[in-house]
Amino acid sequence: MAKDKKSAKSESKKAKLAEKKQKQEKKAEKKAKTKSAKQNDAGSDAEDVDLDAVLEEYRKQQEQFHKITETVVDSPPRARSFSTLLANPANSNQLLLFGGEYFNGALAQFFNDLMVYYIDRDEWRCVTSPNAPLPRSGHAWCRGGNQGNMVYLFGGEFSSPKQGTFYHYNDFWKLDCSTKEWERLEPKGKTPPARSGHRMTYFKQYIVLFGGFQDTANQTRYLADLWVYDTRNNLWHSPTLPPAQLKPEARSSFTLLPHEQGAVLYGGYSKVKGTTATNKQQGGKGGGGGGAQRNVLKSFVHQDCFFLRITPPAADAAPNVPPVVRWERRKKPANAPTPTRAGVTMAYHKGRGIMFGGVHDVDETEEALESEFFNDLFAWNIERNRFFPLALRKPRVQKKAGAGGEQRERVGRRGRAAANEEELLRQLAALQAGAGGGGKGDEDEMEIDKPAAAEEEEKKNPVKEMPVSMEFPHVRFNAQLAVQDDVLYIYGGTYEKDDREFTFDDLYAIDLGKMDGCKEIFSRPVEDWIQSDDEDDEDEEGDDGEDEDEEMEDEEGDVEMEDAKATKFTPSKRKKKLDEASEAASAADTASTAVSSEFDDNATEESTATTVDDGLPHPRPFESRRDFFQRTSNEWQEILMTNLRWKNIQPESLTVKEIKTKAFELSEEKWWDCREEITALEDEQEAAGIGEVVSLADRGEGTSGGGGHGGPRRR
Repeated sequence: MAKDKKSAKSESKKAKLAEKKQKQEKKAEKKAKTKSAKQNDAGSDAEDVDLDAVLEEYRKQQEQFHKITETVVDSPPRARSFSTLLANPANSNQLLLFGGEYFNGALAQFFNDLMVYYIDRDEWRCVTSPNAPLPRSGHAWCRGGNQGNMVYLFGGEFSSPKQGTFYHYNDFWKLDCSTKEWERLEPKGKTPPARSGHRMTYFKQYIVLFGGFQDTANQTRYLADLWVYDTRNNLWHSPTLPPAQLKPEARSSFTLLPHEQGAVLYGGYSKVKGTTATNKQQGGKGGGGGGAQRNVLKSFVHQDCFFLRITPPAADAAPNVPPVVRWERRKKPANAPTPTRAGVTMAYHKGRGIMFGGVHDVDETEEALESEFFNDLFAWNIERNRFFPLALRKPRVQKKAGAGGEQRERVGRRGRAAANEEELLRQLAALQAGAGGGGKGDEDEMEIDKPAAAEEEEKKNPVKEMPVSMEFPHVRFNAQLAVQDDVLYIYGGTYEKDDREFTFDDLYAIDLGKMDGCKEIFSRPVEDWIQSDDEDDEDEEGDDGEDEDEEMEDEEGDVEMEDAKATKFTPSKRKKKLDEASEAASAADTASTAVSSEFDDNATEESTATTVDDGLPHPRPFESRRDFFQRTSNEWQEILMTNLRWKNIQPESLTVKEIKTKAFELSEEKWWDCREEITALEDEQEAAGIGEVVSLADRGEGTSGGGGHGGPRRR
């Protein structure tokens, strides 16, 4: 019998060894594929690849298209970053997406497809043209101002697949949004130099361009030049500014929004010169003496705000006369999001900028970078120069009174008018049905608002149901934003974790008027990241550790089989520790259950109304009024502004100080209402030996990006 058991054990061990060998062969094959993918394009290094030849090949392929065609595609466009998204000025039912790049950990791919999203049909179409901009990312485009249906695009970059060589564009394009036709413009005179990461906006007949950077893989040079393009005279102007005039510093990834008297600039990102101590600075036990320092470039997030005042020339002036421009520094916007963040994006909407996402970087060492990512939404009122937090809120449910059947609801003047109109239409329909002697058929016909042809078309092409969430999309930076018919669209973006960079492949919609949820139009996972050699080594170490554990288990099992005659069962040390831990956990659960049940009995006798969740922020044990308000300040401000709007009071009529004061009063009232309940919890936790509970999310650990090196550019 013992021999049979031993033979079965040996066969099991052989099977495990064979499985392990097969696993190692698969891993070696996967590693070989990864290395071949990295080395497949041998000419992708800076010394071997000819970017001009690559772009010329793209140009030849594009010339094969003889006319502009718009083709329906089966799925949304491929994931990409540093693209541009814009609401079509010629069609309120369309979004335009152009260009971008995708990096999979080893190689970069650039795009030049013009994608059109039809909102009402949930349909993507790809536009091909014999004359279109070449593949690029980091470019900028904007509407044409007085040129209603036009969009203007400038610059961008293209790189070798391994990003060893960068190519910056200085070409200028115009897109007719009605016909989807591209036209390369050749302005008269001097033109802006090539760049990426710049921003553009419009003012009357002018296109305003500022900032950006030039990256040569060895160094990055940020720009601070201002250019104004005259759409009527096809001419670039480089305004001469007074030497003593205060103007924005060089930067990229900033916000540039239109204004009725010019443009407004806020924020941005750049690298500034700094010094850091060398590793040999701390020498000796005494630690005295000044060590050597080295010059480095450090990340800098700009928080300043400028107004660009533009005065057009007189109507009878010559065509080449430039407008008069002047930079005017504004105060720092009130109630700005904290901490400072780069990679935020804004979309213009009715005199305000809608801001989403961003990343806050902390330079721990020269190589490593700690990052915290965000997904909150803010509205920046341009005139009042202050930020307002925006939050999603569930639609109000109409509550009915039980006895009298009366409805207790607060409706405004518009709501009452709409209700009266609906009631009048119902009565009119009933009268016409009675006069015609029809009955049911005529009444049904009165309720139909859409023609039969449209109804049949809807049946053939039904729009899919899109999930709606009460949470914003995942934390990210450099997402693309566009506003079409009061609806904000959030496309893509980037997130970093450890040494990996994730490019989101999704599109969301938020109604800025209702703020009643975040609609997911599409969302696809991205899983083709190619690991570096270091990550492969870490995986191998982890697998080797697992194999060692399995071998240890086998050896322990063999020992148990040999000693079976003496003792039938000998638990391993690891099993013993698990048992002790489970016993301790069960004892703790029993004790906590006894305490909580005793507390629940007392709390139930005293009051049950205080435990009902009213949807408002709730204080925590050992949390003071001040700490409670600091943690939930944005939520209380949003609640206050919602209440003011229900009372037909515009929040913009109050100062920042008044809003914060009233919000603090609301939080203080909530803190005192919950005081009895929180005190009981504090007593219970003190009896159990529990101190203050700190949330990892509040400390930023939940959204930290690990110890990775971070992204190379916060454009």
